[in-house]
Amino acid sequence: MKTKNRWLIALSAVGIHISIGSVYAWSVFTKPLEAQFNWSLTSISWTFSIAILFLGLSAAFLGHFVEKYGPRASGRLSAFMFGIGMAGAGFATSIESLPLLYITYGMFGGIGLGVGYITPVSTLVKWFPDRRGLATGLAIMGFGFASMISSPVMNHLINTVGISNTFYILAAVYFVVILCSAQYLEAPPKGYLPKGFKQSVETGQMKVKEDLSQLTANEAVKTKRFWALWIMLFINITCGIAILAVASPMGQELAGMSVAGAATLVGIMGVFNGAGRIAWAAISDYIGRPNVYTLFFAIQVVAFFALPHLHHYLAFSIIIFIIMSCYGGGFASIPAYIGDLFGTKQLGAIHGYILTAWSAAGVAGPSIVSWIRATTGSYQGTLIVFACLFILSLSVSLLIRLDIRRLKEINKTVTESNSF
Repeated sequence: MKTKNRWLIALSAVGIHISIGSVYAWSVFTKPLEAQFNWSLTSISWTFSIAILFLGLSAAFLGHFVEKYGPRASGRLSAFMFGIGMAGAGFATSIESLPLLYITYGMFGGIGLGVGYITPVSTLVKWFPDRRGLATGLAIMGFGFASMISSPVMNHLINTVGISNTFYILAAVYFVVILCSAQYLEAPPKGYLPKGFKQSVETGQMKVKEDLSQLTANEAVKTKRFWALWIMLFINITCGIAILAVASPMGQELAGMSVAGAATLVGIMGVFNGAGRIAWAAISDYIGRPNVYTLFFAIQVVAFFALPHLHHYLAFSIIIFIIMSCYGGGFASIPAYIGDLFGTKQLGAIHGYILTAWSAAGVAGPSIVSWIRATTGSYQGTLIVFACLFILSLSVSLLIRLDIRRLKEINKTVTESNSF
């Protein structure tokens, strides 16, 4: 049987992630919903929070489904759940039911998000043993850039056909895109190596990098390194989401930006969020995942300590963009890191468990920044707290190296003993 083109597999993954990544454009619906139904801003925002919560939960619980039934079946499941969620949101708004919007877009759509997020990523890691970081970065870059594509489209549709019809149209489009993309997804043949890479391995020019271990998801969660990854991802997302939530008012308060200038800042942040996903993930293929995480945590320690003292809009903006690139890089590099540490036996399920950090951070980030801002009356205290959190994550990124080194020595000893 002919082996599929792995770059088309990657393109299919991008198709799924660009579709489900439209969740980041939820804010486009906020003002129209507020104006048409007189719902409060807080109650509307809960729709997005519920969707992110169910993204993490479904990724954790359906990771085993991905491994058992394969990427094509789980991709179809994502298409149906996300499509139902979007179409249900259209019905919910047509009858002016906020609880139904929570159930449809939040719960059903969130489940489609979770299974759709992990499906192509776990597949790509297996198709790209030579470029794990680049491959996962490509897919997750699509998730990061999705709002830039969908936001203007959503805004145009709302103004021309109304809120409910916009949801119906998006439901149909995303269902078709995700379903068609899923049809091409497939796990590679056992022992697969890309043609050029395979020749280099056979001639001794290159060596296949061995994974540290081959563990099931239930075995992985019992290890220190699993929880080290969870803590690092949680802190990175918590601080990143918090900055995303308050970038505009913070820029106006600390750097004296105008409302229009702060809005421009927020828009450009999306570019660096997406670009950071592919850039950091690709870099990780060359310098290693442990080095990448240590590097961008060190960068963010300096960045968050510096931000309160940067009152010129240009310097402030540059630091914010660097932080956003690291935020995106944390998402993109984690699947390859999981493969390095735990192998590909149940990578999708382990990735799902790790993504519960996203659910927790989605609640923690905005809550922490709002509470500190209300307590201190300034965003400066918030930034100092986040800098301290990154000192903790930097420490964890260094400690995990000790565990990796210990396991490598054990594996080396076992290999040497087996050779005699």
